[in-house]
Amino acid sequence: MIRSIYTAVSGLITQEAKQDTISNNLANANTIGYKKDNLIAKKFEDVMIQNYDKIQNGKNVRNEIGTLSMGSKIDGTYTLFQQGVITGTDKDTDFAINGRGFFTVTRGTTGNRLYTRDGQFHIDNSGYLANSSGDRVLGRNIRNGNVEPIYVGNGEMKSDDGGNININGAPSYKLYIADFQDYSSLKKMEDNLFQGENPTEINARVFQNSLEKSNVNIMAEMSDMMMTMRSFESSQKVIQSLDETLGKTVNEVGRV
Repeated sequence: MIRSIYTAVSGLITQEAKQDTISNNLANANTIGYKKDNLIAKKFEDVMIQNYDKIQNGKNVRNEIGTLSMGSKIDGTYTLFQQGVITGTDKDTDFAINGRGFFTVTRGTTGNRLYTRDGQFHIDNSGYLANSSGDRVLGRNIRNGNVEPIYVGNGEMKSDDGGNININGAPSYKLYIADFQDYSSLKKMEDNLFQGENPTEINARVFQNSLEKSNVNIMAEMSDMMMTMRSFESSQKVIQSLDETLGKTVNEVGRV
């Protein structure tokens, strides 16, 4: 009986975590470049149920009754990097990547490189192209080949579909688009950013005056939420039934 309660509770914990993941996806349905998360659940290893009620040659011997599942557990979450819909805007500082790759930004004075699909940039007070968190966007300087923050100043910025940026008509930078062999190694951070190791620079298709929407399908997420809530409620009812049965066992069975 106690084992059954533990099994049902493990289902509650898993479904609660899944609800949190779905809620976060729905909350970011309108976040530019957001990539949805999925929760992976798996069952605990089955255990063999056995007793020694079987008698052979006058001795009790092991009798294997069968296996019993110990419930489910959270195996982890993974991010779905499916392409989001690209829509046009009227801002020259908006960019969208079509296909693989990430914009590269540098954070503060640490120089740490982070990666994002959110191309909703602006020109900061110092004249650099930056994201909403103030991280500066990196590009390869056409003149010296260095990878550095893109300085626009008061100039007019135009880009082709290869991410080559002209400032006041002069070739100046190429957006530094990074890619990774294994996306599962990327660590999702706050501010719609990712952290990764060993990136490679790629030639990506980049659209100016465009943004990539979140890849969250609201209707699908709502459907998953309803199914998860039903599973949660079912587990609750199982626990309630087991608790009532256990209460009767303790208080009534064996009473004289």
